[in-house]
Amino acid sequence: MSTIQPVILTADLDTLRRFYTDLFGAEEIFRVPEEGPVFYLGLRIGDTDLGLVTKTPEDGAAPRILLSIDVDDVDETLGRVEALGGSVGGDPKNMPWGQRVAHIRDPDGNAVNLTQPVSAG
Repeated sequence: MSTIQPVILTADLDTLRRFYTDLFGAEEIFRVPEEGPVFYLGLRIGDTDLGLVTKTPEDGAAPRILLSIDVDDVDETLGRVEALGGSVGGDPKNMPWGQRVAHIRDPDGNAVNLTQPVSAG
């Protein structure tokens, strides 16, 4: 079973946070890092999670939105991507916030993160 989370990439995280908080009553549920400038901000609107990620213009022609899909096994899922017409952006990595993450693109070029919970560290 998979869970899909939309993630918006932005150069102005504070403005988007205020927009979703004031318009929809979003509540902050997660941030990385916990202290200092925020890279990732997790918001909850109703029973749905929305991620906001800080991306600056020097990051090049980054997509504006991506899907983060939680899967049972990142490595196994990654092994099937190219056979189904997608592309793989590199090897999966264990992140300090407790996820194994792999970056892929679907056949239309849309950015997708495959994620799996792992022990932090």
